[in-house]
Amino acid sequence: MKKNNVKKTVASASLAAFLLVTACSGNNSNNSEGNAGGGASEGAKPTLEFMTQSSPLAPADPNEKLIFKRMEETTGIHIEWKNYTSDIFAEKRNLALATGDLPDAIFDAGLGDYDLLKLANDGTIIALDDLIENNMPNFKKVLEQAPQYKGMITAPDGHIYSLPWIEELGAGKESIHSVNNMPWINVEWLKKLGLDMPKTTEELKQVLIAFKTQDPNGNGQADEIPMSFINSNGGGEDVGFLFGSFGEGMNWDMTLVSDDGKVSFAANNDGFKESVKYLHELYQEGLIDIEYLTQDWNTYVAKGKENVYGLYFTWDKANITGMNEMYEPMPALAGPDGTKNVTRTNGMGFDRGRMVVTKDNDNLEATAKWMDQLYEPLQSVQNNWGTYGDDTQQNIFELDEAAQMLKHLPLEGTAPAELRGKTSVGGPLAILDTYYGTVTTKPDDAAWRLDILKNVYVPDMKAENIYPRVFFSLEHLDRLTAIETDLFAYVLQKRTEWTENGKIDAEWADYLAELDRLGLQEWLQIKQAGYDRSAG
Repeated sequence: MKKNNVKKTVASASLAAFLLVTACSGNNSNNSEGNAGGGASEGAKPTLEFMTQSSPLAPADPNEKLIFKRMEETTGIHIEWKNYTSDIFAEKRNLALATGDLPDAIFDAGLGDYDLLKLANDGTIIALDDLIENNMPNFKKVLEQAPQYKGMITAPDGHIYSLPWIEELGAGKESIHSVNNMPWINVEWLKKLGLDMPKTTEELKQVLIAFKTQDPNGNGQADEIPMSFINSNGGGEDVGFLFGSFGEGMNWDMTLVSDDGKVSFAANNDGFKESVKYLHELYQEGLIDIEYLTQDWNTYVAKGKENVYGLYFTWDKANITGMNEMYEPMPALAGPDGTKNVTRTNGMGFDRGRMVVTKDNDNLEATAKWMDQLYEPLQSVQNNWGTYGDDTQQNIFELDEAAQMLKHLPLEGTAPAELRGKTSVGGPLAILDTYYGTVTTKPDDAAWRLDILKNVYVPDMKAENIYPRVFFSLEHLDRLTAIETDLFAYVLQKRTEWTENGKIDAEWADYLAELDRLGLQEWLQIKQAGYDRSAG
């Protein structure tokens, strides 16, 4: 994707300006002194070359999206896109980065921390500190309003190498990310069998037995699946929500933080052991889906559409059984000793690596101007969800011009992901919780979920802290990745074995020893140091 510099603007760059730009951008420094027009004569429109990804539902040329058309009008900057569908984007991005065939920037880059640090170390991407300070007032305002994100985007060496995606929906325990694997129970079956919503783990077991044996769907066949999930360590469709009835509980990265800031592991305590014993009880009774080990997302959804689940787990029931009244969220259950706890995830609406600028960019000032527009509040809202005033297709918003506020329109049966995939652009953006009611309204699906969290689950959330998005060094990332690869797999392996064979008491001591052999204590030390650093 390299190109002759004269293609950067309609007019040719002067030799002096070209040399100045080359000197400023040819290394991994915090320079923001590139010329806004690439040395072009007055009135020329700067042109930049970006790589990106998009949904297969979206136009192949991103410039056909109304959002980007308006961006060009607002900034006066034209983007030439190299766009790939999301399924092949990572491969094409990595190839360009490896071969040095670099665009000016990568939008919606999807780069993890390890890649960001490696690319920064070898000079492929540049630090953005001075560009942000001198040329990006919208983004600076975001960091002033929400200063916690400054630390999250700053690498261990003190520099910023990428722009983030920030989407706040609710704060603290009421964040939309606090629970991902909600339990959805079939209330029609409860009503038909004359059963109450279960309040304890024992009551749930009896309800599931009734679902199995009393033909609640009334078809005369034993085709009901009392409880189903996708076997993982606390993922979105995992059974780990139930572990909160026995102690601290389980979340997807098995990282728990006490109220006094001590980091612990979710799978080496008595609560974990008692949770697995409970799963074994359910397994012995034949209450767990026989495909729980092997089913993938598509299988899980297909069975959900047949309404054969008594209880299942997911982020949003609309994805599995649809937005009908057959399923409702099941509240947290009290365990045998009365423990009732909703374990918080460590999730948040934040992604560090949404856009990077490469060393080949010789028009940094124009790039910064375009990037900064992404953080203008009304612009961020559209980038995230979609736009308004499109005469060719369904719109996400209507614009209240008097209030300068974007109001979500009814989806009218359209799947949110489908409509947003066609019209939104993703990439770096910021939607702060303070924007709701002033810049935009909450999407209907998000508002619905937030109400469930507030009314059903937040009252039973015990943990005051979550583990933050720590930016670890390359050395620590290497160690964490190496340890977690074996450690997490071993936990899931043993959890599965014990669910089926019930030998957890006999094998517990050996299990704990093996966790330490796999590096658990080093993992805890690295995690604790990262937490302390972020808190300090």
